[in-house]
This record gives sequence, structure tokens and C-alpha cells, in this order.
Amino acid sequence: MNNKNDKPEKPLISAEDLDRIFDEGEEDILEYLDFSKARRPGLEENDINITLPEWMMNRIDAEAKRLGISSQLVIRNWLAEKLDKQNI
Repeated sequence: MNNKNDKPEKPLISAEDLDRIFDEGEEDILEYLDFSKARRPGLEENDINITLPEWMMNRIDAEAKRLGISSQLVIRNWLAEKLDKQNI
């Protein structure tokens, strides 16, 4: 028995049929996808702890305030820029 709060099940479809529907471009394939189980390989997040001197955190906090984002996001963006520049 279906509960009122149950989400309707996605229609089952073979990979070949999904490819064909996508390639033809005449039908929206979103109804066939279950995003609750979607993952982005290589983009899973890991937590780290880092101890920084107060002067460094003050400068990071000031930059975060200037940009209107969190200090964590400032650090993440700076690390990403450095890694991209170094081709790491």
C-alpha cells in the first residue's frame, strides 16, 4: 500500500532506451533519473582541521567579509586556484 507521503516511483528504462531518448532529444529524460542516488565522483568532500596564526585568520576573515562569503569558502577558493595554477 502506498503512503500518501511516498514519492511516485520513477519509470524503469533500459540504458539503451535512455540513450536513444537522449540522442533523439524529443523527450525530457529527467523523469527517468533518480537524483537522490546521484554522486559526483572525485568531488566528495573530506573534512580537515588546520591551525592558523591569528594574523592569518584576521586577513582571511577580512577577505571573506569583503567578498560576502564564508572564511572556509575563501580558503577553499584560494587552494583551488593554487592547485589549478600548479596543474596539480
